[in-house]
Order: sequence, then structure tokens, then C-alpha cells
Amino acid sequence: MIEIKIDRDEIKSLIEQEMKKALEETDNELLFWDSKELKRRTCMGWNTILDQFFHDPDFPKYKKGGKWYYPAEET
Repeated sequence: MIEIKIDRDEIKSLIEQEMKKALEETDNELLFWDSKELKRRTCMGWNTILDQFFHDPDFPKYKKGGKWYYPAEET
């Protein structure tokens, strides 16, 4: 006969750690979009984005190094 013992507290702790990691990753993904994500989320090509709203002074964007980032909530 095989007997398996499970430490429920340890299992609960491991699940909570993994959930916390997943939530942090999701939060980080949703804070800022890069240009590729902006195109994906808006279903627009880059030329359309440039023509329609990129150059609008009210459109929120930040440049870090050579890459543009867009705050997800405002965008």
C-alpha cells in the first residue's frame, strides 16, 4: 500500500507565492505598453498611429533610451 501525506500549509504557501508572482508580472505588463503592444492593443498599424494620435501633445508617451513607452491606463 502506498501512503501519501500532504502538508496543506506548505501547499497553500507555494500557491500563494506563485499567485503573487503571476499578479506582479501582470501588473508590470499592464503599467506600460511598448510600440508593439500598442499596435496589438489598438489593432492599428504604426503609420495609422503616427498619423492619428502619436504626435498629439495630449497623447501620453515616454521615451527611455531609444524605445517609446505608453502608460496603459491613459492610453
